[in-house]
Amino acid sequence: MPRVRVHNFSVSVDGFATGEGQSPDAPFGHAGTRLHEWFFPTRTFQRMLGKPGGSTGADDAIASTWEAGIGAEIMGRNKFGPLRGPWENDDWKGWWGPNPPFHTPVFVLTHHPRPSVEMKGGTTFHFIDATPQEVLRQAREAAGGLDVRIGGGPSTVREFLAEDLVDHLHVAVVPIALGRGERLWDGLEGLEKRFRAESVTTPGGVTHMTFTRP
Repeated sequence: MPRVRVHNFSVSVDGFATGEGQSPDAPFGHAGTRLHEWFFPTRTFQRMLGKPGGSTGADDAIASTWEAGIGAEIMGRNKFGPLRGPWENDDWKGWWGPNPPFHTPVFVLTHHPRPSVEMKGGTTFHFIDATPQEVLRQAREAAGGLDVRIGGGPSTVREFLAEDLVDHLHVAVVPIALGRGERLWDGLEGLEKRFRAESVTTPGGVTHMTFTRP
């Protein structure tokens, strides 16, 4: 059975996966870029931008596993764009420019479906209002036997974890305290009983935790 995976999901030491006050100019609210500064220098991130170079240390070795074997992605609406409620128009096509880094079908969970958007490089965004089980069924069908990645944000990852639909979870615990925002772990007491847990801390102070279904 193809797996459901979460990769490179950053949280603060107090459990927040995004800050308060998100907007088009501040996708992660008051957290700014602090949750992801471990990732930006890596070769993996530079490749996502279509650029050469980047660091090749332990952070990159872990981050680089995000893409192999993925046939579709599921994300929440707020990861796709910052707007709430009915779409004002169809001009917004995501944060990632004309050639997003996914290169697969991407299923965007929203209470306001809209026509699919086909981008360069093989990414097509589909906007659906569905339960985690139903969107996962559609994503698996589109993935053609490959794995499905849950891309975020925190409420989407939390929902799939609560429904016991995740097989592999990689969380990067970043040594900052945000104090406010949206938390990942709320309502998931006993989560560790479902998984085999491992962790490694890299020189920059990031602790990479992986939870894998036995």
